[in-house]
Amino acid sequence: MAKQFLCSKTEPVVQTKAGKLRGFCVDGTYTFHGVKYADADRFQAPRPPKPWEGIRDALSYGYVSPMLDPETAMGEIMVPHRYWPKDENCQYLNIWSQSLDPAAKKPVMVWLHGGGFSAGSSIEQVAYDGENLSRFGDVVVVTLNHRLNILGYLDLSPYGEKYKNSANAGNADLVAALEWVRDNIAGFGGDPDNVTIFGQSGGGAKVFNLMQIPAADGLFHKGIIMSGVFDGLLGPAPDKDSRPLIEAMLAHLGLAVEQVEELETLPYERLAEAYKAVAPEIAKQGHYVGNGPLENEFYVGDPREVGFTEHAKTIPVIIGSVFAEFSFRPGIGGKYQMSEEQQTALVKKRLRGDADEVIRLFKECYPEKNLTDVLVLDTMSREASKDFARKKSAHPESATYCYCFNFEFPYDDGKPAWHCSDIPFFFHTTDKVVICNVPGVSDKLEEQMAGSFVNFAKYGVPDYPSLPKWEPCQPDDVATMIFDRECTLRHNHDDALYKAFMPVAPNPFAPPEDGEEAVFLH
Repeated sequence: MAKQFLCSKTEPVVQTKAGKLRGFCVDGTYTFHGVKYADADRFQAPRPPKPWEGIRDALSYGYVSPMLDPETAMGEIMVPHRYWPKDENCQYLNIWSQSLDPAAKKPVMVWLHGGGFSAGSSIEQVAYDGENLSRFGDVVVVTLNHRLNILGYLDLSPYGEKYKNSANAGNADLVAALEWVRDNIAGFGGDPDNVTIFGQSGGGAKVFNLMQIPAADGLFHKGIIMSGVFDGLLGPAPDKDSRPLIEAMLAHLGLAVEQVEELETLPYERLAEAYKAVAPEIAKQGHYVGNGPLENEFYVGDPREVGFTEHAKTIPVIIGSVFAEFSFRPGIGGKYQMSEEQQTALVKKRLRGDADEVIRLFKECYPEKNLTDVLVLDTMSREASKDFARKKSAHPESATYCYCFNFEFPYDDGKPAWHCSDIPFFFHTTDKVVICNVPGVSDKLEEQMAGSFVNFAKYGVPDYPSLPKWEPCQPDDVATMIFDRECTLRHNHDDALYKAFMPVAPNPFAPPEDGEEAVFLH
């Protein structure tokens, strides 16, 4: 069926502080792509964009940050991607709204993309498209790009005052984007006093980073952290002295320390090549290698380690993870044809120690699951998410809610939820990600999940009519909403399971064992 499209010489046009922007409208959803929210010189703080005369088109997505490594198309059926031209002049955002009335004051949901702090973009995943969520929830959706990797997170502060926050330049871009939202979003129908930031993986980490950045205080009012806190993923914390890394890069480039300013003008490709050549050895020595935020006057630090700022304590939060997180290997073929004895034998073979207690507790915890699913149970984000929830909920100034996405997908004879697989449900974009679709099941789950996020953005409480009452966490009670074919709220339900499982859990990043595929297929 044809859609109603509008993009004339005079509408839709919105006045911003810097100038007028023209977008387009499809079936009542106003869309603006590639809106410049800041400019910045390399390694420097962002500044507001230069004003312009006339009307500027916002009809194409803006540049995305350059990447250290080229993208590789793999597993697109599980997490379909889009790729876009790159340039370090990448401070662009995109907007979807149901109204351009400044008096509409609709809730604003600002998406922070994943990819750690070194990769990704606002449009990288097909599921990031904001049209469906805006229409479903009657909210203003904003997605954005910012500087990544050595452009956004390389500490040059020992070499001059102008570099004092180069280690957090990418996060400074995020603050600048939120300042742009504060100053301009009313013209797109949004309420600058009701802004929710949400993100997954690295984007989830950016949410709690912003909670710990005083310059961002007051720019957002709620936060949603999706698979954004981890234990055991990055290894031991390096020291915070960046000089071994920078001086090794300079030496590789044939430059003296006195020539450090030349890093500002080198082509990105040469800078990236030098970084990749020296960083592995620097990391082995336990030194700083960048590619992530660094504690300083700008960024207070990870709240699980240094505590929550007074302002962060006032921010309502949803935090969650998915059942199997980093299990991207093939599913276990024919698992529903296995007898209980065969399932038990396979589990005992794959676990790295005594499996009897794990098997008993898994059956008790998840009686609805196939026993072999325990082999892909998340070992990095679930426990860290519960730790965050306990520590945040110790502060009664605001509520903290927890979830776990446990859906099994119709792939490889039934594959438990992996990292990023919840995004289409929360974004209401399962129509764009075919693997999510289960007739009679996925539409309802999508409505419940997207509805809970929208209600949280609107009211600060994620309750939704077809879900159980979603109770906030307490320091001694992590109430977890289980998103699955049947959604339930469970209290501390997997604590004993994880205590038994963690010492014997398989390594999700280990290469497949000899004969593993054959075992999976029998």
